[in-house]
Amino acid sequence: MAFSHETTPGTDVYGPGTYIDKKVLPVPEDARRVFEYLASTTPGFTQNKEAWNTVRFEGCPDPMIPGSIKAPVVAAALHAMCGVVANELLEIRDGRPASEGSVMVNTDQAAIWLGSALTSHINGSDIKSLVEAGKLGSLFDRDYEQGFGKGLASRATAIYQTKDPNVWYQLHGSLNANHVLETMGIDTSVIFDSPSEYYDYIQKHVRQWSPDELEMHNVRHGLCGSICYTPGSWRKTEMGKQLAKHPFVNYTHETYAVPTPQQPLPKISTDQRPLAGIKVLEMVRIIAGPTIGVTLAAFGADVIRVNCSRLPDLNVLQLVLNAGKRTIDLDITKPEDLSRLRELVADVDVFVQGFRYGSLDRKGLGLCNMLEMAANRGKGIVYVDENCYGPDGPFAERPGWQQIGDAASGSSYVMGALGALMAIRDRAVKGGSYHVMSSLVAADNISLEQEVGLYPLDVVHKTAEKFGFVPTTPDQFVTEILFQVVDGWKKGRPGYVDEDSPLMVTFEEGPWGRQTLLKPVVRLGDDAATPRWTSPSVPNCYHDRNIDWR
Repeated sequence: MAFSHETTPGTDVYGPGTYIDKKVLPVPEDARRVFEYLASTTPGFTQNKEAWNTVRFEGCPDPMIPGSIKAPVVAAALHAMCGVVANELLEIRDGRPASEGSVMVNTDQAAIWLGSALTSHINGSDIKSLVEAGKLGSLFDRDYEQGFGKGLASRATAIYQTKDPNVWYQLHGSLNANHVLETMGIDTSVIFDSPSEYYDYIQKHVRQWSPDELEMHNVRHGLCGSICYTPGSWRKTEMGKQLAKHPFVNYTHETYAVPTPQQPLPKISTDQRPLAGIKVLEMVRIIAGPTIGVTLAAFGADVIRVNCSRLPDLNVLQLVLNAGKRTIDLDITKPEDLSRLRELVADVDVFVQGFRYGSLDRKGLGLCNMLEMAANRGKGIVYVDENCYGPDGPFAERPGWQQIGDAASGSSYVMGALGALMAIRDRAVKGGSYHVMSSLVAADNISLEQEVGLYPLDVVHKTAEKFGFVPTTPDQFVTEILFQVVDGWKKGRPGYVDEDSPLMVTFEEGPWGRQTLLKPVVRLGDDAATPRWTSPSVPNCYHDRNIDWR
């Protein structure tokens, strides 16, 4: 397909390797354009234009997040692709032609989805109100944060200037910030009165390191971190070149594995959603991995999330990212817990893991182990790897979080769910097992493609003025930025994130009482099949470990 969207190099504005729109399209129209671009360049996605034409985008014409990057446009396009595959699944299962279905995506809702972790309401109070009243912590019986994000640790994850004043570095405290800082010789016992003083204290130390010294230090110690590349300079790195060889939505049929037969999609009389009856086991933490599972749960999958209660996580994320799931506590360093996990895995359709690439192999939970298990049972599996850098290349086994992907790719995220949906479709038709690779850096790279484009400065300034967005600073943590964005939505899109918003869904009874969440983004023509959660979010490690598949 030929694309007529025109851009101009943004070197003098946003840095080398960036491209700015010559003509700014209304957001729904732009989402349609990006949808067709991604659809045409994604192996395995239907090239039937009749199926594409079932997609409709609606929403306000102007952007609603700060900055130049079109993350909501890309998110809307990817959600729409999920909807198209969902209709293909319905055709396979129920015989209804996919071309007769429809897919609707609200681009404003797709924008809010990017910050949905902080848009929940509990018993009538939104997250920010609970934080400001000092009541958020009281919601949780178990503090998974274990000191994470407090004191000096609150500024261990930030962007710092290096010895080279023109090169900045994304430092990341991961989930053990004191350890990260202590490996750099930084005294973690200091106490200051304000977050800015903690940032200045760390900055004083980081400025003594060159970018390459920081990189080698983190590689040596197995820590997170990345030079803040320009998009152009990232594409010239060996890792950038290797990642560019793979499609953005990256799933493969593991044809070398022992063949397994076609797997008819389950038919559940009480649930018409496309993935009803599909069993998903999820071993993930923080945001990106749980987002895959919560999306599959909305499409009808039975998702069991496995956490280890001794490992840290962010408390607030449980309020949103466990919707529609059941959660259990297993510590796979204990033989009895590992045995229980393998019992669950034995009948699973999809296994989602968000740990460092290859790190589960030694526990017998790697891709090859799962393919052998699938062969022995005669039923293929979909293995989803969510990591930072992708399936191969010099950085493939390095740890990373979203901020690392942002810094590496040159950017300041649903591909795993889409890959899983296409793999489940193919398993039903062709049989076999499939490997889905969801890379944070690859997700960022989509928004930096020339065919996607960036907003010109005048659009960025106009959006900031309308929503009251204030400039972000290198020292801010992601939740601080998100709270500012949510405040902007309250001003620029009144009512959108309120408890009674038509974009929200409320569960009257749950572990935290009455809970309101942002609805799943995709709407299908058949209300009975439209993605939804049938149960509210629950805390991590909430259910009995002996639960079984529904």
